[in-house]
Amino acid sequence: MGSTLKTNSTRYLLILALVLILGGGFLAHKIQTSGGIQIRDVRFTGSGGKQMSALLYIPPNVSGTSRAPGIVAIHGYINSRETQDGFAIEFARRGYVVLAVDQTGHGYSDPPAMANGFGGPDALNYLRSLDFVDPDNVALEGHSMGGWASVIAAAKNPQGYKSILLASSSTGSAGAPQGTAAFPRNLGLIFSTYDEFSALMWGVPIPVNIVSAPKAKKVFNTEENIVPGQLYGSIEEGTARRLFQPRMIHPWVHFSSEAIGYAVDWMQATLKGGNGLPSSDQIWIWKEIGTLSALIGMVLLLLPLGAYLLRTPFFKDLEENAAPAKSMRGLGWWIGALIMAAMPVAIYMQVWKYQGRGILKANFIWGQQITSVIMVWALVTAAISMMLFFLWHGLINRRSGAVMSDYGLAWKGGASWIKIAKSLLMAAVIIGTAYLSLVFSDWAFKTDYRFRVFAIKPMSRLQFGIFLGYLIPFMFYFLVLGAVLHGQMRKTRADEQPPALWREMGINIVLLLAGLIGFLLYQYVPLFMGRPMPRPDLNLAAIVLFQFVVIFIIVGVVMTYFHRKTGHIYVGAFISALLVTWALTAGQAIHYPY
Repeated sequence: MGSTLKTNSTRYLLILALVLILGGGFLAHKIQTSGGIQIRDVRFTGSGGKQMSALLYIPPNVSGTSRAPGIVAIHGYINSRETQDGFAIEFARRGYVVLAVDQTGHGYSDPPAMANGFGGPDALNYLRSLDFVDPDNVALEGHSMGGWASVIAAAKNPQGYKSILLASSSTGSAGAPQGTAAFPRNLGLIFSTYDEFSALMWGVPIPVNIVSAPKAKKVFNTEENIVPGQLYGSIEEGTARRLFQPRMIHPWVHFSSEAIGYAVDWMQATLKGGNGLPSSDQIWIWKEIGTLSALIGMVLLLLPLGAYLLRTPFFKDLEENAAPAKSMRGLGWWIGALIMAAMPVAIYMQVWKYQGRGILKANFIWGQQITSVIMVWALVTAAISMMLFFLWHGLINRRSGAVMSDYGLAWKGGASWIKIAKSLLMAAVIIGTAYLSLVFSDWAFKTDYRFRVFAIKPMSRLQFGIFLGYLIPFMFYFLVLGAVLHGQMRKTRADEQPPALWREMGINIVLLLAGLIGFLLYQYVPLFMGRPMPRPDLNLAAIVLFQFVVIFIIVGVVMTYFHRKTGHIYVGAFISALLVTWALTAGQAIHYPY
């Protein structure tokens, strides 16, 4: 009876996962093609022969004899073309052809990152070259670093655009020319009240003070404080300016109906044509719900796949019950939990200082600057955690008879390299199947698995090579993490029995996230109270950590489930390493000029 229930629950979980993947992908596809919009995955050659990648959104009834206005939409640093989908969908629904481009070194555009004006000038030239786009009726929209790309494009081709919308961005940064009363032409600026980069962008540490920033007042051609929402200058003369101030943080501007509404209003005011659909009529959020559903479905898919593989003759010997817990108890457990929370954050803050320097400088093996920071953070954390683990085992826990098999590191007969190899193979089969589901979604729906700043995308050949370079360091980290979670910090009930599976997953997720959440609160609570971030030098570091909230939830679920199924740490650790390395390398910027 128990076996039948387990079989049924596994089958139902598999069905649920497939429904979420297929249903979510279908929903996302229907939203982004709403009203007959076509989406093309395009490649074009940019400066220096570099291949550029973009998604091209084409409204219905557009042709060489019925040209439409066009908009270049450019994402920010360590994002990709899909991050702009909210803007792109709503622009396209209003009759604008939209080119959502991957910046150089991002997504599927050739590296290195930040080359060729971030790809902005090439994107503008390509969009204007399309025979169904009115070349004299084109605008630029860019978020964060994509705004700098837009400003550079405007400077390179001053007659090639009619207006520009900067979202969480500025003029006069990273090679982008300084703004004046006349440049760029017809500037709309969305700068949120909690933007982490106000000092970098506009020279004011408190975001709301952009209204009095000398740099901003020069661009708006006023000596008075800027009034949000007020039109300055003239659209007809190309000197128009308007500031919009939504209440949100920097990375969520492209996930905001308010900000997207402002962008639509600005394009409708400064471009000719379009269908006049009100800016309040928005559907893009349903695309995000669809890709989130597909992401959840992919994570759930890992679990029944593993359960079914463990029933096959080849992998069956990996299925075991975990040994009784011989972990920390009482005050010791709470001390261990505090160390798990505090130590990674302290290491992260130190490692971040060396971004782009020494071993953290992009090289042929490790070509992604941010991924290298995360890798070194993981390695240092794992090395210290392993040292503390073996000190605890050797000085305290071994006296009570604990051995490596009690921690899920070995089997009763000792280490089994065959079973470890089988665990790696099983993890590869599971992740390979999940990858194929993503390839199918990309082919059938032109969507990936994502939500906000976290995404899992198909890898290019170059990204796969980079993935292999980072994989072994991340495997080491997750093996150590597995030993800590399931050997040292494993919880039991008062009767020495393990807690319910979902409760154990929750405990492990809290252990993984507590320190990260504490650091984010430390940074953002003062910002939300109208003060500068305590550590403005770590504002990008904080934004990078947002994706790890999602990553560690997935890791907590996967590692706990497979520890329960196999009694050992290996399958869960290998799956986590493969999945996280894939997500990072497919989603991060490539800085090495391969």
